[in-house]
Amino acid sequence: MDRFSFLNAAHTAFFADLYEQYLENPDGIEPSWRSFFQGFDFGQSNFGAQDVAQQIANGDFSCDHVAEKTNKEFNVLRLIDGYRTRGHLFTKTNPVRDRRTYTPTLALENFDLSDADLNTVFDAAKIVNMPPSTLADILKHLEKVYCQSIGVEYMYIREPRKLSWIKNRLDINDNQPNFNPEQKKNILGKLNEAVSFETFLHAKYVGQKRFSLEGCESAIPALDALIEAAADKGVEQFVMGMAHRGRLNVLANIFGKNTQNIFSEFDGKDYDDDLSFDGDVKYHLGLTSDRSTNSGKKINLNLAPNPSHLETVGAVIEGIARAKQDRLYPDEVSKVLPIAVHGDAAIAGQGIVYEIIQMANLDGFKTGGTIHLVINNQVGFTTNYLDARSSTYCTDIAKVTLSPVLHVNADDAEAVVHAMLFALDYRMEFGSDVFIDLLGYRKYGHNEGDEPKFTQPILYKAIAKQKNSRDIYAEKLKQEGIIDAGYVKELEAKYKAKLDENLEESRKKDLTVITPFMQNEWTGFEQVSDDEMLKKYDTSFEKAKLTEIAKTISELPEDKKFISKIKKIINDRKNMYFESDNLDWAMGELLAYGSLVTEGYDVRITGQDVERGTFSHRHAVVKVEESEEEVILIDKIKDKKGNFYIYNSHLSEYGVVGYEYGYALASPKTLTIWEAQFGDFSNGAQIMIDQYISAGEDKWNNQNGLVLLLPHGYENQGAEHSSARMERYLQMCAKHNMYIADCTTPANFFHLLRRQMKTNFRKPLIVFTPKSLLRHPLAVSKADEMANGKFQEILDDPNVKDKKAIKSLVFCTGKVYYDIIEKREELERNDVAVVRLEQLFPLAIDQIKEIIASYPNVDDYVWAQEEPKNMGAYSYMLMNFDLVKLRLASPKAYSAPAAGSYERSKKRQKNAIAMIFDKTLFQ
Repeated sequence: MDRFSFLNAAHTAFFADLYEQYLENPDGIEPSWRSFFQGFDFGQSNFGAQDVAQQIANGDFSCDHVAEKTNKEFNVLRLIDGYRTRGHLFTKTNPVRDRRTYTPTLALENFDLSDADLNTVFDAAKIVNMPPSTLADILKHLEKVYCQSIGVEYMYIREPRKLSWIKNRLDINDNQPNFNPEQKKNILGKLNEAVSFETFLHAKYVGQKRFSLEGCESAIPALDALIEAAADKGVEQFVMGMAHRGRLNVLANIFGKNTQNIFSEFDGKDYDDDLSFDGDVKYHLGLTSDRSTNSGKKINLNLAPNPSHLETVGAVIEGIARAKQDRLYPDEVSKVLPIAVHGDAAIAGQGIVYEIIQMANLDGFKTGGTIHLVINNQVGFTTNYLDARSSTYCTDIAKVTLSPVLHVNADDAEAVVHAMLFALDYRMEFGSDVFIDLLGYRKYGHNEGDEPKFTQPILYKAIAKQKNSRDIYAEKLKQEGIIDAGYVKELEAKYKAKLDENLEESRKKDLTVITPFMQNEWTGFEQVSDDEMLKKYDTSFEKAKLTEIAKTISELPEDKKFISKIKKIINDRKNMYFESDNLDWAMGELLAYGSLVTEGYDVRITGQDVERGTFSHRHAVVKVEESEEEVILIDKIKDKKGNFYIYNSHLSEYGVVGYEYGYALASPKTLTIWEAQFGDFSNGAQIMIDQYISAGEDKWNNQNGLVLLLPHGYENQGAEHSSARMERYLQMCAKHNMYIADCTTPANFFHLLRRQMKTNFRKPLIVFTPKSLLRHPLAVSKADEMANGKFQEILDDPNVKDKKAIKSLVFCTGKVYYDIIEKREELERNDVAVVRLEQLFPLAIDQIKEIIASYPNVDDYVWAQEEPKNMGAYSYMLMNFDLVKLRLASPKAYSAPAAGSYERSKKRQKNAIAMIFDKTLFQ
């Protein structure tokens, strides 16, 4: 009885009162006490309810049978909790390996129970939605729910409603599939397509890379069931991203890509349009298609293209999904369903996954829940899973967002489909992420030319003996009497005949046809060359409307209290527009956004600290002093037709840039902007810049208008706060792939931003934005320059009165212009002119020729930059500017972009400026 002394130590009146509350309303008391009373249900013991209440009130716990009953019931509750918490460790989810052993096990003795208790009836069964049942029946239920082909992790979830939903859902039908014969035949049919597609390619294209799905073919019926069920639940857009493994199978058997085109890609034919793009390997390509489901619903399917950087596309599809939600379903975000397909090594090893996962519940990035499907081969190229991660599971990152995980045996097709439908229901119910770990194998090596026995000889002996999941499932259906012996052969023959027919047809064609991705979103937009990019576009804006916008964004609500500094900043904006007519950078930027939303375009800006601006210049969002209520003055513009979205992002570059690339991909009529905190922080997103932004149109025929704002300028702040690494972007420029700009006036920035929306094409735009120029007294523009001007690719020297007097013509870009003219004024050098290249790519060569010709007596041409010789735009100018021989004025070559010492940095800058005016000075 000592074991129950805690009951005697408690206040007996408290027990009686709590028990009476329990009898009246079980859900009204604290869950642990509810479990206590439910566990052994005193009212059903050998006493009446009133007797029990009286004994509790009297503190009489002396009856041995009550004590023993209490003890055993508690032990059964602990057993149930053990299965819920740790059952996933003891499943039959690995088709080709013995799984690792874990202790303690779920053996009865570990819960102070034994075989002698198996026939005892326990009220604790109610916890798993069973009537009072024997321990044997409770165990049978728990084994089916938690330890068969599906292992579920969810007990770390902290929201009671989610926990309750999952527990109840798992208890239905013992968490076992319950499909009718027709559904089972459909699963078998999709399995046959998956298997037959791979075997056909393996026979026809021996040794060619295809990144086969063999070993995880059950992903195909699972995705098929997901689309069918999602459409019935109201989903209208399906946005999917995946790497290589199984991509061709998914394109053919889920997205309906014509296999003739796949075969043409295998045959290595050229493309039907060789002017616009160079294409990519077949297992990187995307597709958009429309599908009618079995129930007659229509659903739009999108599989995004992606490079070999395995997890990058996860960010892109989230951006695509959010753009579709914002544009089409702002009040019904569940109508767009993102699904990310991962590899096990990639999801565990790639840092971008964490960056994406952290977006799941952020206002600027959430998409109403993503279904994550892991194609788990248990090997990453040649690396065993034990060498690929420290975590127990590759999906342990799911715990960051407290998302449930279902580990499923890929050879149990029904269990895989069952798990996918669970995932869909959870996502639709809670708008949250959910993960499926599809545990299978990889039949061949990393690609079909590898020899996997070099590194996993034992594993591949087991795999060689393993039947494919179609044949395993067909055998099961034969035993159930659903199909006969010839059913699968007939299915296979029909599918193979269609593939043979398409192969024959494809070989009659000379070119490969590439279907554009998300073509519906891009109706009316054209792909253009650099000649079109250099044309002048009308970016003017009616002065009266500009004035109305200026008034709106320079007045704070009178009924709210703001800190004095904010009041001064906003009032200064009013003064600069309505009194001095000297508009600074922030005013020019905000007027650009205001003008665009007035015209019906959306504007979206994200990045670290963009609401205020890293350098406290933007203040697009201001906070009420007492409540921190957010006020966005652009939203108050009268009769605006577009939306203004601005969000501070989490501390991520890689993930957020990928997200915004995806957003711009799906919403060409939105000015989509990502701003780096400092320009070189974009280094963290270099993969997105290299693989998507600079090359996406060339590889995949995708236009994209994403804008990157990269603060750049040498203000003696050290290596990481000076250079946006201009040289890297310029090195990537070719043909017609993107714009590169380095503006020096607010008006030019105004027109640059507006040009992004005013063309009938889209190109990425990289802008090296200033820091010190945000408040520089000379870096100002007039309102008329914004209302009536155009973007100027080249700015000739406005201060030269007599061009014939000029002997030295200096070319530069960006903030250094103001440093040069300051020195020129100090030296009174009227023989030096300074020309600004506001747009570096495409380079406006014809305009530059005209400017050079207008200075007839120049004998000294200088390229001046504040960046070291091996950085900045100098190497780019050497490659692309052969009109005259340029003399360089810059710091000498260094490994770091700038000196850490304030004095040393100033000295280098001073010397570089001096070189402009003295030819005898050298690096």
